[in-house]
Amino acid sequence: MLSYFLLLAAAACAVAAPTPDSIARSSLPSTFEWSSSGPLVSVKSGSGYVAVKDPSIVEADGTYHVFATIADDSGDYNLVYFNFVEFSEANSATFHYLSSVLGSGYKAAPQIFYFEPHGLWYLIFQNGNAAYSTNSDISNYAGWSAPTNLFSSVPAIITENEGSGSWVDIWNICDSENCYLFSSDDNGHLYRAETTLSDFPNGFGNTVIAMEDTSDIYSLFEASCVYYTGSQYLLLVEAIGSDGYRYFRSWTSSSIDGTWTALADTETDPFASHYDVTFSGTAWTESISHGEMIRAGYDQTLTISPCSLVFLYQGLNPSSDVSYNLEPWELGLITQTNSAC
Repeated sequence: MLSYFLLLAAAACAVAAPTPDSIARSSLPSTFEWSSSGPLVSVKSGSGYVAVKDPSIVEADGTYHVFATIADDSGDYNLVYFNFVEFSEANSATFHYLSSVLGSGYKAAPQIFYFEPHGLWYLIFQNGNAAYSTNSDISNYAGWSAPTNLFSSVPAIITENEGSGSWVDIWNICDSENCYLFSSDDNGHLYRAETTLSDFPNGFGNTVIAMEDTSDIYSLFEASCVYYTGSQYLLLVEAIGSDGYRYFRSWTSSSIDGTWTALADTETDPFASHYDVTFSGTAWTESISHGEMIRAGYDQTLTISPCSLVFLYQGLNPSSDVSYNLEPWELGLITQTNSAC
């Protein structure tokens, strides 16, 4: 069902690419308002899969490339790739299931970016460790290298603090000197590791707790992502609200390894949640969950324009009443309606 929502989403993304100067001059607002599309991408009928979730997206050469987690009806997770030119085409895009390339077994929560120093695309994902695969051509779904772990084992600081949680949602971003790896543990901790730009993807160490809230582990839960706005860094972390629905909190910093200052970080004043997202008609989801900002480029700096933000996210029919691994997540798009630019 490709409706007015799809056309609205396509129009929202059909904007001219911002220049570096315009990005640097722009700023983020202190509160956010959004409009949402309806469901844009669902699992393919008859595929045996029940959910498509955790999307990472880049636009390169006029084409959107999406990598996501795919879950089957037995609760097994792997990755899927698809591409399209317009968002109105997203749901009809061919799914390429990457288990045929990366191998079977648990893989989830991908992140995609082009690492300019190597001239290679990097696909980062969790597999019980933090892993990566490379490809010289993002559109060649059969061209990914065999997965390689980023760590020899789970860092000790994580095993010491994760409690009954799990090490999840690996996220990389680089500045001019270093690359940083963020991750979560579903137990109120946000971790950061680092390596030099010249050593990436090797040498990750110095894993520290970058932020924590052990009084309410659901307020700093998972799905962290960090972006560069041209003048500061924006950190997003997914939380679970008092109503059980997922939303995003936000902070800013002058450096990736610096102190994070609250931006819109509460349940009543969030970065994105059902409180500040407007739907046309009945809301198809009450959760604004794990997703990815549409970037101004596609390299390792993860630069975004702070003007008219657009975020591809996973949503869930609020009437769903099944176990977590069987929940029928779909992908939707929120577009900022209160730009400060």
